Amino acid sequence: MNDRSSSPEDHGDDGARPFDPAGDGWTIRDDEPGLMALVGPLWQRGGAEDLSFGFLAEKKHLNRRSVVHGGMLMAFADQALGLAAREINGGLPQATIQLDTQFIAPAAAGEFVSVRPEVVRRTRSILFMRGTLAVDGRTVATSQGIWKVLSKSHD
Repeated sequence: MNDRSSSPEDHGDDGARPFDPAGDGWTIRDDEPGLMALVGPLWQRGGAEDLSFGFLAEKKHLNRRSVVHGGMLMAFADQALGLAAREINGGLPQATIQLDTQFIAPAAAGEFVSVRPEVVRRTRSILFMRGTLAVDGRTVATSQGIWKVLSKSHD
C-alpha cells in the first residue's frame, strides 16, 4: 500500500486525477435523511474500532471566499461524531447537547475531508466525543462534543 491510498487528497493543478473515495475503500451512506441528504453524500470506511467518515468538498459546500464553509464542517463533524456515538451505544438514539469546533485551515473544492471519531468518555447516558477533520493529513478543524443518550421512544 502506498502513502496515497490512505491519504485521500491529490487535487493539485498538476493534472492529477481527483480523489475517488470508492476506489480507496470508502462507501456512501445512503441512509442519511434531512440536512445530510442535501449536503452529502457522506462516506464511511472501517468498522467499530476504526470507523471514519468523509465528504468530498464540492462547489455547494463553499463560502464567498471559495473555501469550505465553516457551517458545513460543523454539520459534518456533528453527523460523524454522532453516528459514531450511536454505533458505540448499540444503535440507541442520542442528541447533540454541545459541539465545539475550532477552524484551523481552509479546505477547498475537490478535497476529501475526513474524520475518525474518538470516544473521550462514556457514561450510561452521556458520550463525550472528539475528532480531527483533515485533508491528506492536514488538520482543517477539530471538534469535540457531548451527546445525550435518549430512550428508544425518541427515535
